[in-house]
Amino acid sequence: MVESSVKSVIPAEGWHVLHLYYRVEYSQWDLLDTSEREAARQHLVALIDEARSIADTQLLTFSVVTPRADLAFMLLTPDLQIANEIEKRLTLSLGPDVLSPVYSYLSMTERSEYLTGPEDYAKSLEADDHLQPGSPEFEEKMAEYHQRAEKYLKHRLWPKLPDWPVMSFYPMSKRRGDKHNWYALDFAERKQLMSGHARVGRQWAGKILQLITGSTGLDEMEWGVTLFANDSSDIKGIVYEMRFDPVSADYADFGDFFIGLQLPVTDIFRRLQL
Repeated sequence: MVESSVKSVIPAEGWHVLHLYYRVEYSQWDLLDTSEREAARQHLVALIDEARSIADTQLLTFSVVTPRADLAFMLLTPDLQIANEIEKRLTLSLGPDVLSPVYSYLSMTERSEYLTGPEDYAKSLEADDHLQPGSPEFEEKMAEYHQRAEKYLKHRLWPKLPDWPVMSFYPMSKRRGDKHNWYALDFAERKQLMSGHARVGRQWAGKILQLITGSTGLDEMEWGVTLFANDSSDIKGIVYEMRFDPVSADYADFGDFFIGLQLPVTDIFRRLQL
């Protein structure tokens, strides 16, 4: 897709993630005749198929709820060059000035720095479960830990996103205020707080799929949060419940929330009357 002379920009670990939101300029769309509109629709369908054929690349399509935007894409791909090219082509895919960008966010999949490592987990088995290293019970618990850790890391760095219909996206940062400064806490305290925060999130397993991506130095805030659900009340429920956790209540600042419905692009055409 990208010219052979262009050097790839692939991170040592993880993928780039782009959230793209557009408004349809119907005054421009109405200038196209019937054949031009059909050609434009086919062009966007072909571009989506082309992007999805690229190795390790996912391109999800959404109809946006509320008039803040009409159409949204979520793109995951290793190479920032490819992400940039797809983004530019999506903007022009229905013709000049038909899609107007209203919001975008760039982030990257990343591992959590607060994960319990194998050494800490082994110590907890000794201290809390009174298991001796080398015993069958100890080794079984450690094998289960490594399985869970591998699965979790795979989801964080190389997620396979579901076709669940409801998607909520919002950016967030940790506070640096005089009273509450996340970055003034020592690592042990931050890790303990994040452990409690994660326990709240795990209560929604099976109802919510959550992807946290890092954006420090890439966009206006520090993380992007993408939530997928089959029921919109679960989105509302998890965000509300986590607001009471100290990590959110004392240390989190949130950006705007965008809600989309994941649909095939042909259904989006009908919904947007294109």
